[in-house]
Amino acid sequence: MKIVFKLYASLTPYLPAEARISNRLPLELPDGTAIAQVIEPFGLPPKLVHLVLVNGVYVTPEQRLSRVLEDGDVLAIWPPIAGG
Repeated sequence: MKIVFKLYASLTPYLPAEARISNRLPLELPDGTAIAQVIEPFGLPPKLVHLVLVNGVYVTPEQRLSRVLEDGDVLAIWPPIAGG
């Protein structure tokens, strides 16, 4: 299956250099791949994996180990964001 993986803000450097401009990385994954399995190889610090969205819908931390992605999904991750 094919998905698009997006990382934003301070997570962008975890993408390969060629994907950092668009914050998008197309991935080919085996059927049945869960969100956590996509995140793990990129070495993202768990405390920075804050807002996880699949097709714009929030995925709770408890669901990230078991939520299986489907062909065409867009997985987007944002770190905690502080403002002033």
